[in-house]
Amino acid sequence: MIEINLLPGSGKKAKKSSGGAKLNLGASLQSLRGKVRDPWMLGAIGTSVVAVLATAVLYTTQTTRQSHLDEELGKAVQDSTRYATVLRERETVEAKRDTVLRALNMIRAIDDDRYIWPHVMDEVSNALPPYTWIVALGFTGAGQATAPVRTIVPTANEGSSGRKHKIPTEIIKDTVKVRLVGNTVDIQALTRFMKQLETSPFLENVTLNSSQRANDNGKEVTQFQLDMLYTRPSA
Repeated sequence: MIEINLLPGSGKKAKKSSGGAKLNLGASLQSLRGKVRDPWMLGAIGTSVVAVLATAVLYTTQTTRQSHLDEELGKAVQDSTRYATVLRERETVEAKRDTVLRALNMIRAIDDDRYIWPHVMDEVSNALPPYTWIVALGFTGAGQATAPVRTIVPTANEGSSGRKHKIPTEIIKDTVKVRLVGNTVDIQALTRFMKQLETSPFLENVTLNSSQRANDNGKEVTQFQLDMLYTRPSA
């Protein structure tokens, strides 16, 4: 049986095109191998892999840290709530303590100043020398803590917490001034009298205000006036 090829050369062309496709695919593979062998391409791929790994590690670390911080925050909130109650109770107790201390200081101040006049009389009597007598004796200034109450301001070094701890109040007392008028027939006795008054624990700043000659019942005497301050010795 005889077959006639109506398209002469078609078989060869098909073979040629098939061979050309093989050649193109091989060239493409060779080109890809060439690009993969490129150091810049390898570096870019390596950098991408490292970046992905670093991101994964950082994400895991941050997630763990956030979980730990959340736990600490919850514990801190619980402690803050508990300590807030304790601090409020402490402030209440301190307020009561300050009220009691204020009252005690007031009572102590009044008690200390009850004996101003007996102390002055006793000290003047003990220091009075012979041939000297008192004409007038008095004091000015309201003792007995009639001045207002003042709260002492805490100093800067209060502690690391910065809270101002309240401390006892202070009673502001008036200055008590004593004035003494007397006569003496011996001027040396007046000097001794002043020195003995200075040694008293209740008197200070004894000053001779005036001194002049006078007549008392026909006798020539020296009339003097002394000013001094009353001091409150410690307990």
